[in-house]
Amino acid sequence: MIYSFFIFLFYAALRFSSIWNPKARAWLEGRVQWRSTLKAVFPVAKIGKQVWIHCASLGEFEQGRPIIEAIRSKWPDTKIILTFFSPSGYEVRKNYAEVDFVCYLPLDTKKNARDFLDIIKPDLIIFVKYEYWRNFLKIINKRKIPFIQVSSIFRPNYIFFKWYGGMWRRSLKQMDKIFIQDQSSAALLQTFKIENFQITGDTRYDRVVSIRDQFSPIKEIEDFCRNKNVFIAGSTWEPDEQLLSKLVTSNPDLLFILAPHEIVEGHLTKMEELFPDSIRFSKYIEQGKTDAQVLIMDNIGMLSKLYHYACICYIGGGFGVGIHNTLEAAAFGKPVIFGPNYQKFTEAIELIEKGAGFSVKNEEELNSITADLLRDEEFREKASKTAYTMIKENSGATQKIMNYIQEKRLLTN
Repeated sequence: MIYSFFIFLFYAALRFSSIWNPKARAWLEGRVQWRSTLKAVFPVAKIGKQVWIHCASLGEFEQGRPIIEAIRSKWPDTKIILTFFSPSGYEVRKNYAEVDFVCYLPLDTKKNARDFLDIIKPDLIIFVKYEYWRNFLKIINKRKIPFIQVSSIFRPNYIFFKWYGGMWRRSLKQMDKIFIQDQSSAALLQTFKIENFQITGDTRYDRVVSIRDQFSPIKEIEDFCRNKNVFIAGSTWEPDEQLLSKLVTSNPDLLFILAPHEIVEGHLTKMEELFPDSIRFSKYIEQGKTDAQVLIMDNIGMLSKLYHYACICYIGGGFGVGIHNTLEAAAFGKPVIFGPNYQKFTEAIELIEKGAGFSVKNEEELNSITADLLRDEEFREKASKTAYTMIKENSGATQKIMNYIQEKRLLTN
């Protein structure tokens, strides 16, 4: 009752905030008439196996993607339903070709959960990393639908491990299997007598390995690089760019490729002012050549491949809420620099511990580590090799999860 009351309050708050908040409005509009939409797609008489995979947003989708693609490859006739909680995930991946249907997760009420499961009739349910919707979990458990969670990670401050977290701990025990990232998560779960887990690691490692292995040259980027050392900064925000502008000025022989997190006209214009010797990628493509020191990426989808061309990489976000994806750069065997706010990211901590990642707090530290990496080739090569090896050693989570699905014959007719 208490939980359902909070769900009601959450919904009421969304309706109120949707008056001025476009994300809240998109959240509500995306769930209008979801029953009729689903009924038009899913026949009453189910044919073949169906798997439902749920991701909170875009980051969780990248963790779930290797599993989606592995299921599609292994069982091509299985129907895959992908749901998102947030508009930021849904809007980017609503046309994802590897699944049969993409939609929002309905609000977590008992009736919604019953109706949703009645319509899609899943044979297997996979939640990625987080998301613990109590009404859905209770009905899934009551119906005995196989239910697993993947790439999960747990920390002592999570609600499961508080004195008032009994309801949430019961949710964990209701899952058939929780595939977790690390040993510290295992220790926490065991402390509270939760044993239905397996340590497999993070599926994101498999995703970046796949990107690296499928790399194909980008002629325009190769032409821009001109056989020079290239510093690539990905997912940057304004504080990162302020820092990098000083680095550009003090390294006239070093080329830079900057891929901002937000690709909007106002921000791109500010970047052009901050980096006078720069050119946007779209303009560079029109001209066919450039002598600019800085290339500003004003498109989406190329960043993960750009790291191939770097001698040093910088990942943005570390002067805000937290750094972005360091694994994509590390997969190509590149030293990775980032700001001070990295503590929530186990891969960043491991990169630092192994000598392949470097956190900087200011301009002086950024200039110093960049100079060391450029000057000392042995130091740079060691960091590069270490990054590559770390990715290799941590990959394989997807196959372990697939082994479980196969052994339990969850998608076998």
